[in-house]
Order: sequence, then C-alpha cells, then structure tokens
Amino acid sequence: MTDTHQILHPAHWKAARGYANGVAATGRMVFTGGIIGWNAAQEFETDDFAEQAGQALRSIVEVLAEAGARPEHLVRLTWYVTDKGEYLSSLRELGRHYRASIGAHYPAMALVQVVALVEDRAKVEIEATAVIP
Repeated sequence: MTDTHQILHPAHWKAARGYANGVAATGRMVFTGGIIGWNAAQEFETDDFAEQAGQALRSIVEVLAEAGARPEHLVRLTWYVTDKGEYLSSLRELGRHYRASIGAHYPAMALVQVVALVEDRAKVEIEATAVIP
C-alpha cells in the first residue's frame, strides 16, 4: 500500500499471483483506449502473441507518460485476447515483457477472450487505468 493506492485482498482468500483482486486509489485518473501491439507508425512488426502484448505494454507506458504517470500508477488493466490458449501458452514470455515494461507492480486485471479485434492482425488489446497521486 502507498499513500494513494491500497491493494484490496480479503485475508481468507488465496493469494493472487500476477494481479490484484482490487485496488483503492486517490488522485488524478488517467484512462487509455484499447492499445494494441503495433508500433507508433501503426504497423505490426510481428504476429507473435507475446511480442504484440509486449509492444502494447510499452505503448501503454508511453501514453501514461504523457499525463505524468508511471507504471506504478496503474490500478487496472483489461486484456482482450483473440485466443485464450495462445495467452496461456505464452505466460512465461508475457511475464518477461510485463516485468520489462511495468515492473513488479500488479494492478487489478481482467482477461476476456473475444472473437476478433478491429485490426485483423491484432491478437491482444489492453485498456489501462492509472491514478496519479
């Protein structure tokens, strides 16, 4: 817990790994749109799931920086994936990308499998919410 963020976890629940069940926060709120795994020129450099997720996370950090926010200000991430199996089989590499961009900060998260994303080559889209103290 920081002065502005409190992780919400009932004491009798099993520990969450890689996410928080809830976060209470106070400060300036920052919301991103759905960020996909293409570069700043809106071009996909790969069709690899984990690499696209890594690019999306790096892009989220860049968008947050525009508001003066850092990864530790994240309070929620919502992941939309086109293939849950691909997500699950990429967990080790996803963890590497996540730690490289976000560090050891784990906000509340949800993952939803969808039929498709607007961009046909996109395999993952992530929405982020941050709260700046």
